[in-house]
Amino acid sequence: MERNEVIEQHERLPLGDFIAAQRRAAEMSLRQLAERAGISNPYVSQIERGLRKPSAEVLNQIATALSVSAESLYVRAGIIDPDEPRPTSVQRAVQTDPALTAVQKQALISVYLAFVQPGGADFAPQPMPGQPATTEE
Repeated sequence: MERNEVIEQHERLPLGDFIAAQRRAAEMSLRQLAERAGISNPYVSQIERGLRKPSAEVLNQIATALSVSAESLYVRAGIIDPDEPRPTSVQRAVQTDPALTAVQKQALISVYLAFVQPGGADFAPQPMPGQPATTEE
C-alpha cells in the first residue's frame, strides 16, 4: 500500500479510531492518555469505541495530550465543518492587533489574500510615489 493510500485511509477514520491510532502511534496506554488529558480512563475508552461524544473542551485536552491539532479532532467530531473557510493565523493576528485601525486591518488582509489565493502570484505591488519602479528579470 502506498503512503498516500495510508494517509487517505487515516483521514477517513472516525473520531474514536483516530484517537486510538494516534495514541498507539505515540506508544501511549489508555491510562497514560487519560492521565495526560485529565479525564477518566473509562471515558477515554468509551470515546475510542465510539460510545461517547466528547465536548470540545475534552477534545482539546485529548489533542494536547496527543500533540495533535484540536481542529482535526473537532472536524472528526462534527463540531466544525471542514469545508467552511476559517481565518488563518495571519488573519487572526491582524484582526486582534490593537495598533491597527479597522481600515488598516482590512487593507492588510486584502493584500495577504491576494498573495495566498489562486491567482495571487500575479499580484505585483506598485511602487510608492517618488520611488523608481523595480524590474525583475
